[in-house]
Amino acid sequence: MLCSQELLKLELFQKLSEDRLEWICDRATYFELEKGQTLVKEGDTHRGFLILTSGTIGITRFSEGVEMPIGQHDAPSFFGEIQIMTDDLVPVTLRAMNNCQIHEISSADFLELVHQCRDFERTVFRTIQKRVKGLQSFIQNREKMAALGTLAAGLAHELNNPAAAVVRSLKDIIPAMLELQSMNLVYGQRNGDEEHTAQWIKLRDDGYDFIAQNHADPLGMMDREDELLAWLEDYGVAEAWKLAEPLAAGNIKLELLEPLVAPWREDTTELKDMGIRWLALSFEVMTMIQSGLRGAERVSDLVQSMRSYSHLDRGAKQQVDVHQGIEDTIKLLSHKLKQGVKVKRTYDRNLPKILAFGSELNQVWTNLIDNSIQAMSEKGELEIITEGKGDRIAIKVIDAGAGIPAEVKSRIFEPFFTTKSVGEGTGLGLDNVRRIVENRHRGSITVDSEPGRTCFDICLPVNICDV
Repeated sequence: MLCSQELLKLELFQKLSEDRLEWICDRATYFELEKGQTLVKEGDTHRGFLILTSGTIGITRFSEGVEMPIGQHDAPSFFGEIQIMTDDLVPVTLRAMNNCQIHEISSADFLELVHQCRDFERTVFRTIQKRVKGLQSFIQNREKMAALGTLAAGLAHELNNPAAAVVRSLKDIIPAMLELQSMNLVYGQRNGDEEHTAQWIKLRDDGYDFIAQNHADPLGMMDREDELLAWLEDYGVAEAWKLAEPLAAGNIKLELLEPLVAPWREDTTELKDMGIRWLALSFEVMTMIQSGLRGAERVSDLVQSMRSYSHLDRGAKQQVDVHQGIEDTIKLLSHKLKQGVKVKRTYDRNLPKILAFGSELNQVWTNLIDNSIQAMSEKGELEIITEGKGDRIAIKVIDAGAGIPAEVKSRIFEPFFTTKSVGEGTGLGLDNVRRIVENRHRGSITVDSEPGRTCFDICLPVNICDV
């Protein structure tokens, strides 16, 4: 049985009268937990008010599918007051780290104490405030790390293809260049016709220009490739299929090629098709270089987007181009958009830059866009609208998902509230959005939702110093 001396070890009970302490002891239910036993699981209905008189209770919470330790209760201590006051589901898992002795007071008895004893009530609310802040701080850090992990995974995914293209191009260029040098040497030793040589070089240079300007039409190129393949096979070129594609990429026309190979058509040496192979290999090298350049430019573009997204080279508060921040976010989440999300942009190009905390606003765009993609199961139309409203600007993020149920819409900005399954959401993503918009930027955020359309409407001042 619980005794008043055990209660007096806790500040919460030290200002209660002896009668009240005895009243609590009479109503307390005693039970024990062995090491490893679970007291309550995340997402369960709450229990009563719990007083730990011996042992240690570990606190964990699922984040991104991983059960993370976030703290512990060491005897003597109490817990369970937050869920009784809010009537919410338990946001954490409590598990015995060693053998524990616990006394439970019913929710009704606990609420009676709170309502009748002012000092008790005051201490309870101070404890609630402290614990909620601690849990919020931990989960917000986890939220930021999770967002960073999402962006890092997306960035790695996006960087992989262009980086691989650069590596592949550089590896393939070396043997190609060596073969070209060998061809040039053989041709130089056996042919002294400068005019003929100049015609080959002009054909090559024109093909280079065509490839560099990226004028290729896929359907037209397929037709040229088929025509060239038939001609090369008729000419007697071995493995003609290897040459048809690069020659088509260089926009080679048969009426230009045939006069150049005419002197060698009856040649039985390697000169018979060397000019054709030289031309095709030259175009292959040019295509490799172009591919490598595009890959390097894509890498540079992604790095610049990440740098701009995080505002690493600027102070916390700066003049921010909202469109740039949104576009940087879209680029970094593009791996999620590729599954079937179409982005529709309706931008007011006359919007002024706003004085804001750039990296924090980008967290807003990341949360809203990522949530919209998930709400649509990565398929549907995501619309982003911007417009000027005098000394403020408005940004709307609209998705075609299932919508937010009417009974929970008023709670979606509450800390720890989430409609996702246990372990899939922390319940702080939209709380972070609200704090950044309202507290940090003195703006506003509202949501309007129905099946097939959910719209988050953000309004921000152009200059937060003037608000």
